[in-house]
Amino acid sequence: MLKTKIVEKIKHQGPLSFHNYMDMALYYPDYGYYTSKETEIGKEGDFFTSAHLHPIFGQLIGQQIEQMWQLMGKPIEFFIVEFGAGKGYLFYDLINTQTNDKFIKALKYVIIEKNPHMIAKQAKLLTPYIEKIQWLSSIKELGSFSGCVLANELIDAFPIHLIERKNNSTNEIYLDYQTDKFVEILKLINNNYLKEFNIELPPNNYKTEINLALKDWLSDLATYLIDGFIFIIDYGYPAWEYYSPERNRGTLLCYYKHKINENPYINIGKQDITTHVNFTAIHKWAQSLNFQTLGYCTQGNFLISMEIDKILMITTTYMEDLPKIKRLILPQGMGESHKVIISYKGNAHPELRGFSFKNHISKLQK
Repeated sequence: MLKTKIVEKIKHQGPLSFHNYMDMALYYPDYGYYTSKETEIGKEGDFFTSAHLHPIFGQLIGQQIEQMWQLMGKPIEFFIVEFGAGKGYLFYDLINTQTNDKFIKALKYVIIEKNPHMIAKQAKLLTPYIEKIQWLSSIKELGSFSGCVLANELIDAFPIHLIERKNNSTNEIYLDYQTDKFVEILKLINNNYLKEFNIELPPNNYKTEINLALKDWLSDLATYLIDGFIFIIDYGYPAWEYYSPERNRGTLLCYYKHKINENPYINIGKQDITTHVNFTAIHKWAQSLNFQTLGYCTQGNFLISMEIDKILMITTTYMEDLPKIKRLILPQGMGESHKVIISYKGNAHPELRGFSFKNHISKLQK
């Protein structure tokens, strides 16, 4: 049982940082939420992503990536590297609706996935396109490549450092195990991260998160992506909004059978643990690694820019599909909560269709 393994680790090594706890809860081999054979995503699982709602999402993501390929001069070999592919719906819809034969021929799809049970589910769905797909456990196994890194609701599941402001001091939360329960204890830390983003937190009773795993992930991408794009879709805020005084409980949430709770110490290995994404961090850290941010906007605005309305006009099941599609684009659904940010490494200055309607890069720089 995963809880027993965590408790034993605390007893042998002392209090565990929340980062290490979350890493074990989500990714411990065979027992973590994302490594267990029992994990389900979608209607029968704990949560769903935009790709589960309607194929039009994958279709438009595919059209944007096709434009990236064109802007790169239509290379004969173009990699899409997807992290956190779930059941594989995004690639299935992306390629199943693609009509450009030259792009399809150039396309090589790599799924970064460590869970063999999830790989089996992806392979079953993607059987018609299996010759195009390669499964790897790390981007390091791929080596250098050109193309597009795709991350749809990935970064929200990176293990984070949980911090709390108390008595005008910044503390990191660690976990001890006392009298048969997890107990949070505080350890004083420096606030270099907060200074980097010009964040001034209230002196007391303020809990929030720091996602340093994001920086490591971007650094890996910078090492292996020679020329191309990082295409990220996730829920979150710019730094100034993420760390606003009103958000004094942070953004950490848990999902268990489509129900939300704020207790990461229950259902260990059985529930998803997530935090929102600091998009300013993506922008700033990617720039430091020689990427340029091409655009940032809400998912709704991105799909409008990709002319989702024109596809709807020729959809035969329009009325039947409309409620699901509305959830992709309207503020009440994923249209406002989810954001799109695309970074580019190369010698050109490409302009992408997805930001033709709205581009809010300026919001990342406040």
